Amino acid sequence: MRKADGLFKLLGLCLLAGVLVAGVLFPVAGAAGVVSNQASETVDSMSSELATDPPPLVSTVTDKDGKPIATLYSQYRIPTAANEISDAMKYALISVEDRRFFEHRGVDWKGTMRAAISNASDGDTQGASTLTQQYVKNYLINVVYRDNKVGQEKAQEASIARKLKEARIAIQLETKMSKDQILAGYLNVVEFSRQVYGIGGAAKAYFNKTPKELDAKESALLAGLVNNPIMFDPWKNPERAKERRDLVLDRMVDNFKLDRADAEKLKKEPLGVVEDAPSKPAANCTGAGPENGFFCQYVEDYLLKSGMSKDDLYTGGYTIRTTMDQRANHEAKVAAETQVKKNQKNVANTLSLVKPGKDRHEVVALAANRDYGTDANSGQTTYALPSGIYNTGGAGSSYKIFTAAAAMEKGVAGIYSTIQTPEFHTSRVFTGGGPQCPTVARGTRAYCLSNASDGYGGSMTLQNALATSPNTGFVILEEQTGMGPVVEMASRLGLRDTMASNLGGGPVKPDSQESGENVSQSVFFSPSERSPGQGSFTLGPSPTSGLELANVAATIMSGGVWCPPTPIAQVLDRDGKPVPIKEQACEQVIEEPLANSLAIGMSKDEIPPGTSAGAASGVGWNRPMIGKTGTTQGNGSATFVGATPQLAGAAMVFRPEGGKGGICDGGVGNVYTCGTGNMFGGKTPARTWFGAMSKILEGQEPMQLPPSDPRFERAGRR
Repeated sequence: MRKADGLFKLLGLCLLAGVLVAGVLFPVAGAAGVVSNQASETVDSMSSELATDPPPLVSTVTDKDGKPIATLYSQYRIPTAANEISDAMKYALISVEDRRFFEHRGVDWKGTMRAAISNASDGDTQGASTLTQQYVKNYLINVVYRDNKVGQEKAQEASIARKLKEARIAIQLETKMSKDQILAGYLNVVEFSRQVYGIGGAAKAYFNKTPKELDAKESALLAGLVNNPIMFDPWKNPERAKERRDLVLDRMVDNFKLDRADAEKLKKEPLGVVEDAPSKPAANCTGAGPENGFFCQYVEDYLLKSGMSKDDLYTGGYTIRTTMDQRANHEAKVAAETQVKKNQKNVANTLSLVKPGKDRHEVVALAANRDYGTDANSGQTTYALPSGIYNTGGAGSSYKIFTAAAAMEKGVAGIYSTIQTPEFHTSRVFTGGGPQCPTVARGTRAYCLSNASDGYGGSMTLQNALATSPNTGFVILEEQTGMGPVVEMASRLGLRDTMASNLGGGPVKPDSQESGENVSQSVFFSPSERSPGQGSFTLGPSPTSGLELANVAATIMSGGVWCPPTPIAQVLDRDGKPVPIKEQACEQVIEEPLANSLAIGMSKDEIPPGTSAGAASGVGWNRPMIGKTGTTQGNGSATFVGATPQLAGAAMVFRPEGGKGGICDGGVGNVYTCGTGNMFGGKTPARTWFGAMSKILEGQEPMQLPPSDPRFERAGRR
């Protein structure tokens, strides 16, 4: 029976070989001929792609000076030309995979029949695919169908149709490429192991060498590995890897590419791979390290938001030069970590820095006390702390900037106008207050509030109010200005994603006095923490992006010109050609005289009795600047936003894991979660901001703020 079975197998394989020959060489007549012609067009197209289309490459992210900080890839591959590969590597591969490579024209009919006879007679599983055919298969699996399991399965299925297509493409390919090009093409596409593809990546990852430097022993290991990368992984299965390497050395002897004595000597040597694991960079932003990872993550998020797909980003071989200033980023990291320990449980301290400008707002630094990474036990995180919108990260009274700007634009107040700042205020406009507030129509409660401390007096100028931050005065300004202009101003000046998140995408009725109609729709806050009737909007209880808050300051310092906070200086494709990135256009969102006057209105926070005066004094600050502190209800988060003409930034401390309670500031390096917090924007956030900015701007000449415009100095002057 076994001989009969073998005979039937032999006959079947001979028939298969005949079909392959016929299918490769002759189209069929009639309707079948139409199908064959269509298939021929597909084959021609595929062979052309193999000859010209490059495989996935590594994208490189750099700082502003072009220094690499991270690599992004799904396949670690270093493109390598034919003349950059050692002869030993070429000989090793040909000896074990396709001994007659230089004799056939894509399909080795002699090898096919030999394999068929051998398989039929003794059950051996000798393969018959040439390197050209393997190049086709590997290209389909690792390039065309790299994210398509169904396509990958079809590219490997044991069927006549697949063999026919593969053989025809191989024959066509040999008419378009030289043998050396095909060999190099195969070696650039084939998978080794652990996300390593191509001989350039393999030489670096396995031996920390270039492909040109590979010797016979190293080449034999790599040539043997491609047959089964998992089985012959030299770190997981060193014994099997050595057996396979030694087999390749024997084949090199048989193919007259290596002396027997030399082969036997090489077999006694160890594998020689680098210790522990492949020597390759991380495949994502963790490779940027604990300090630069947050910036890299924002770059990735920004490019995806701009329309680039993740597959393209991770396979396109781009060089992405960012706007990151490594020195500034380092100082920001040092300042954030000096104030709050990197492993402090449930306390994040962030600093985002943006360069003002009328044509671009370049992000300079994104830092946090926590390290960027995947080791949660040591406090690392991959959450975008400095740029994201976090449920527990309200900006507090920093939102008073928007109330002041809207009131000035509407002529309700000017920077030197006197505003009312009573110790306690019950609103006749806003509803939804707590049990301490009086009941109004239909069983609802009015919105009422007090200042954070006594001693403000009953009135002060708007400029002094921005510096000392009385709550009642800004709620009264909201009532006088109308919520529509205030809410709109926040978005106009820079809180674009933040406002879209807070308002939940639903309709806004800013001037409605109906209870609940303008309550913040964020489900992450209890009713008492939301913006009742939007009256507490100016107190900033809702989630806020620290980066967007920094960009608000940049907009003010840019004469009222908003630009997207971009981390991108230039993107080049794999051929070094510039790639256009879709970015929002800059907008003149408020008049320049208004922006300049608002800047003067915010220019007293760092001097007594301003809320950040202590932090400024601690570093000997002596530069003109704008600033505003913010603290949320319960002292669970706090911010400081400020800018000089050269650089804008926002520092933010919050509880990233949430939970009830506040944050306590016991001094530099002693910040922790607690039941009743004592955190304020003038403490940890202000110290972080001034600590970093004083170092970054050191040596630069102080620049004056632009003068205010008389139209915005007093109420009703518009």
